[in-house]
Amino acid sequence: MGGEHTAWIITVGNEVLIGRIVNTNAAWLGSKLTLLGYSVERIITVPDRVDDISEEVGRAIARAGVVITTGGLGPTYDDLTLEGVAKAIGARLVLDKAAYEMVKEFYSKRNMELTSDRIKMAYIPEGAKPIPNPVGAAPGVMLAYGGSMIFSLPGVPSEMKSMFERYVEPVLKERGPGVAVAECYAILKGVPESSLAPAIRSAAKRHPRVYLKSHPKGHELEEPVIEVRALASAASSEEARSMARSSIEEVVEYAVREGGRVGEKGCSS
Repeated sequence: MGGEHTAWIITVGNEVLIGRIVNTNAAWLGSKLTLLGYSVERIITVPDRVDDISEEVGRAIARAGVVITTGGLGPTYDDLTLEGVAKAIGARLVLDKAAYEMVKEFYSKRNMELTSDRIKMAYIPEGAKPIPNPVGAAPGVMLAYGGSMIFSLPGVPSEMKSMFERYVEPVLKERGPGVAVAECYAILKGVPESSLAPAIRSAAKRHPRVYLKSHPKGHELEEPVIEVRALASAASSEEARSMARSSIEEVVEYAVREGGRVGEKGCSS
């Protein structure tokens, strides 16, 4: 198994693979996990097939301390994520009493019948704990397996975000690396990315705990606009911010010397 502070994100859904839905969930989760101090090593999208889900979850728990799946928890025939998770760990799907009460309450409040398709959402891998869904019907799942934590969340962004922030994030903070993360950025105009490359390489060497990356936003030569971002981790927010800011300022100073100008810059933590 990989380090306990590594993470994989697995998105389940044919609608993502065919381009009908943009995978904003993975981007949001990647940012959240990074700011919690976790190293996101894979973002994978798989179709609504039990074997595919099981294969990727199996690979993930062999190499990552945190595995988060999104999508495939609903009442329809192709919502198969939990079946795939169960297969990956050799568990059965069982009707969980707490999950059943969550589903029952959701539909009873709306005077809707508790059909077999709806009860399907209360079947979770044996040994797992249901995660309440404050927005929708389908509970999520939290499961410890070996040295890994598996979290299965719905694909609807509002549901996924609410459940992550209320129930998953506190768990990850408690078991996390205990580091503070800060990010600084600068928008630089008038200097090609290739001209900035030596400054970025030099700053990265001087600040080994900072991930420094340039992102071209315009044409390389005609109208160069480069966004430079620095992501730093340290024991305190102040130290992380200082490291990120210092590395960005080195690149900014170089760009100005090369005839560039600063559009905007800032930091967050």
